[in-house]
Amino acid sequence: MSPEPDRRLRYALVGTGARAEMFVRSLVLDYRDSAELVAFADSNQARMDAHNAWLEELGRDAVPTYPASDFVTMLSKERVDVVLVTTVDRVHDEYIVAALHAGCDVITEKPMTVDVPRCQRILDAVAQTGRTVRVAFNYRYNPLHERVRQVLADGQIGEIGSVHFEWLLDVRHGADYFRRWHRDKANSGGLMVHKASHHFDLVNWWLNAVPVQVYAAGRLFFYGEPGRRHGYARDYDRAHGEVAAGDPFALQLAAHPRLRALYLEAEAEDGYHRDQNVFAPGVTIEDDMSVLASYSTGATMTYHLTAYAPWEGYRVMFNGSRGRLELEVVESDFVSPYAAGELKGAALHGVQAAVEEGWAKLTVRPFWEQPRQVPVAGYTRSGHGGADAKMTAALFGGETDPMGRAATARDGALALLTGLAANRSFETGQPVRVADLLTVD
Repeated sequence: MSPEPDRRLRYALVGTGARAEMFVRSLVLDYRDSAELVAFADSNQARMDAHNAWLEELGRDAVPTYPASDFVTMLSKERVDVVLVTTVDRVHDEYIVAALHAGCDVITEKPMTVDVPRCQRILDAVAQTGRTVRVAFNYRYNPLHERVRQVLADGQIGEIGSVHFEWLLDVRHGADYFRRWHRDKANSGGLMVHKASHHFDLVNWWLNAVPVQVYAAGRLFFYGEPGRRHGYARDYDRAHGEVAAGDPFALQLAAHPRLRALYLEAEAEDGYHRDQNVFAPGVTIEDDMSVLASYSTGATMTYHLTAYAPWEGYRVMFNGSRGRLELEVVESDFVSPYAAGELKGAALHGVQAAVEEGWAKLTVRPFWEQPRQVPVAGYTRSGHGGADAKMTAALFGGETDPMGRAATARDGALALLTGLAANRSFETGQPVRVADLLTVD
């Protein structure tokens, strides 16, 4: 949506957890000449109050707050142009569809939603209203990932026959999905949807292809009840206070002022515990997952996600008709128990992570030639490799996007479908044709 001359676009945000901070900071500090944050909506007033207190610390005015039940009223009263959706994944569709029908455009955190019916609702609303939905796939804006796309598009390794993709979440970052609402697949779609939709979107974008068929296997191996078998389980439901002292898997919210305000001091309103014991009962998502996918170009992908690794990073290998492209990224090469338990550098959503030794390398290996390193400009060790700043510049600052990185509702649906097909394959033990779940034009 383009504003009228000399008028800033008016943004409202629904869902004021820690993940919202990246968007709020960008709006009120970096793009206040072209964008205006005008309201918050949430089911938890204390959390909205914490965000407003933070705005005042940043030297900005607090904004009006609305209960989530008054979301549509907020859109009208505050004359909202664009809605930012950073709620629990399960309710993304409710706010996206309502905003579209109210005449607003939408920017939503990934994943766009968590299942096929909700995805269809969003696609139908886009078609009916003519409004736009953009999905915040910030990984597309990482300079490393941009360079991969350029190398592939230039044909340096020819036609792509296969992709091998391995992603490792270490035991501080990976554990965080098992402390919060994500541990319930009804809320998050599991890691195949909530986390891996990032990765599946990258493959779709890199290959300029759509998924056709998925065969997958996944299980809960480490967290939840299996933790007893591995000797890690402790008999408490939440990792709070002295009961969790010395537990490297515990999250001490009181040690971090922002998380304390957003969660510990807000839990009386809704009973939500951000610091659940990762080995407590009730985990319904997987922590070890393998996928074999085929694409419209004929290429295949093998993918593995591990959520309990000793180090964090990923490897992506492309096998082509003229050679091979290899991307290797080490984001942290070990996890100290102090960092894991007391938030000193903990890799948590919405919290800037300090990292240990790490590196990134992109290598082209042509047939009959020596391998060569590909230089990558602009890559940093923070903000998802520098992607967050580039994405918000495109979303809020109106920067041009010659690489086509802005992800639409269609892109959001295609990224979802690989994960949703994987979840179905977990249940049935059979390959799943993506078209049998949902047809995306």
